[in-house]
Amino acid sequence: MFSLFLIFLRLGCTSFGGPVAHLGYFHREFVTERKWFSEAEYTELLALCHFLPGPASSQVGMAIGYRQAGIIGSLIAFIGFTLPSVMLMIAAAFLLQHTANLSWVDGVLHAMKLLAVAVVADAVWGMAKKICITRLKFSITILTAVAMLLMPGLVSQLSAIALAGIVGAMALRQGTANVEALTKRSGFLTLPLFLLFGGLLFGLPFLVTSIDSASLAVFDTFYRAGGLVFGGGHVVLPMLQAEPLISSQISQDQFLTAYSLAQAVPGPMFTIASYLGFVVDDSWVNALIATAAIFLPGWLLIIATLSVWPKLKSNGYLAGSVQGIVAATVGLLVAALYQPVFSSAVLNAADMAVVILVWTALSVARLPIWGVVIVTALAGGLFL
Repeated sequence: MFSLFLIFLRLGCTSFGGPVAHLGYFHREFVTERKWFSEAEYTELLALCHFLPGPASSQVGMAIGYRQAGIIGSLIAFIGFTLPSVMLMIAAAFLLQHTANLSWVDGVLHAMKLLAVAVVADAVWGMAKKICITRLKFSITILTAVAMLLMPGLVSQLSAIALAGIVGAMALRQGTANVEALTKRSGFLTLPLFLLFGGLLFGLPFLVTSIDSASLAVFDTFYRAGGLVFGGGHVVLPMLQAEPLISSQISQDQFLTAYSLAQAVPGPMFTIASYLGFVVDDSWVNALIATAAIFLPGWLLIIATLSVWPKLKSNGYLAGSVQGIVAATVGLLVAALYQPVFSSAVLNAADMAVVILVWTALSVARLPIWGVVIVTALAGGLFL
């Protein structure tokens, strides 16, 4: 258990670049190096997490922990991966509330974005080579990538996944690989977890109106945002901005600062909740409540689904649909490699040179990623 925590803690300290980059870091750690998952299993897991509401990259981490050590393992993986980001966001909120200036880290953060480009590119290429092994799967991947580049947005993403699922159910049903179960654990928790998810989503607003509690209002606000968002990351921002608690107590400048910091620090972007929860009441307790609330729906849904996933997947049409969604997921990652990962990080030829050097260090020289992170961060602080 402790070794699992340390693995995810290290990833939480070094996984810069946002949700897509996190999937690249996970791929390198658990598929390429540790071989806990096959390529097919990992990409299938990505497809499932993109299909469910919640933060997809964090749900992948939770699912990895669940497979290794059950429910406790999923929580340990979540805490390890999220803790560094939560601590940094709360510290930043406290310091900025007291007029501290964090601009000195700009060079380091920019270098970490360039590192993320190399990591994502390596992961996407590795998955594409092993997943897109038929003309149909390759076509689904390419068409999904093109569609997302030309028509970005949540509607396009969900439409692409749904269409790929339909095509897969029709055309890939007979040729679906017998992928090893993501988990062989019992599904007795599935119904209670789904009921808890729905009960909190619809019941919390009524509790807030009858109980005068600032902490309960914070929990309700961030739980609703975490439970109704598909795609995670950037998609949750407009939902948070529209919440009355946030729009009435947090200025536009404060919200944009929180967004910028969430992109800059390692770990999941959903820890923007840590910053906003602190600012709402200048309280680290509410920061932790907001953090737990925004991640809880995603945890409930992924654990409930994984518990019965092997049985669901035994259906031929569903298995074919999953294969289509897997191919579409690779296409989503191809598109995301350009926007936002590449476009927000590579600003000039020197940046591109850094990406090439980092990619060579990771993929050709096979240097340990922790060493590449340290060297890249130091170089960023000194030269960028």
